[in-house]
Amino acid sequence: MLRSVSRTFALSIEQLPQILRDAITVSYLLLRVSDCLEDHAEMAPERKSELLRIWASILDEGLPVETLTREIADLDSDDPEVYVAQHASRVLEMLAGLPDPIQAAIIERVAKTSRGMARWQDHGPFVEDEAELDDYMHEVAGRVGYLLTDIFAWHSPRIRARKAELMPLSREYGLALQTVNVIRGMRQDYHRGWVFVPRSFYERYGLTRDSLFDPENVDLSMQVVRDLADKAERHLHHGIDYVMAFPRRQHRVRLACMWPLFFAVRTLAVSRNNRDVLLSEAKIGRDEVRGIIRQTSLFGWSNQWLHVYYDRLAEPPHPPIEMPARAIATSAAGG
Repeated sequence: MLRSVSRTFALSIEQLPQILRDAITVSYLLLRVSDCLEDHAEMAPERKSELLRIWASILDEGLPVETLTREIADLDSDDPEVYVAQHASRVLEMLAGLPDPIQAAIIERVAKTSRGMARWQDHGPFVEDEAELDDYMHEVAGRVGYLLTDIFAWHSPRIRARKAELMPLSREYGLALQTVNVIRGMRQDYHRGWVFVPRSFYERYGLTRDSLFDPENVDLSMQVVRDLADKAERHLHHGIDYVMAFPRRQHRVRLACMWPLFFAVRTLAVSRNNRDVLLSEAKIGRDEVRGIIRQTSLFGWSNQWLHVYYDRLAEPPHPPIEMPARAIATSAAGG
């Protein structure tokens, strides 16, 4: 299930020690049930919010899981997220096998996230300003940062001793990843009726939520993208502080947090000046993903190295150098 819904996060999770791998796999899949209910393209917002609240009550009030799975039996199980949601009973069985403190943390955070998603479905597909965007992102990603810290602190006494310091950084870590997701998914979200870009961001350039995606306005719209990228960078800087706050001996924990962060750093660098982010999607290639994994696996224990590598990944790609037509013709002729 994990690999079917996210190969990238599976890479991070599967290299963790066994108990952490189990706990975070379960957490991730439970959150994907919530994501399925929030993002499904064919569901009405009223149905989404109702199902999200049912799911939260299954988690923390003991409502039978069949209350949800009966309601979503009509959805297409070829969609990996739908498949996970329709088999939520299996994920809950895995949850029941975890230590009690971990179960309690997972249930609390996922239930609150699901109710937060329901509140935003009731709110509707408009975001007024940066404060509203942060509120949405806290519900869907900031709480996930809290959950990661809960699990890591339970596992490691050294991390537990720094939990108070780590908690606000973990929220920033979640907001960092989500802000990059907002940028990367702008066009796709627009097609399903949502614009997470705050109205205050595009109205300062005389744009509307529709004209933001008009190809004729691409230069102005890219200014909005860059403003969002600046916001993402502020969160990402706190995100790297979160990673570096973990003890160097917890290298696999650091890697599990480092890889999604560095993928986001590089995705942001690729997106900042890339019009594809408005037309379709800007993303990094598999070679870059492999390179990040290889480099961080070797050197990611060093905080000094992480600072340097972060700066390198954050540099926008250099545009290709265009040769004059005469030079191209001369080269082709062997001159």
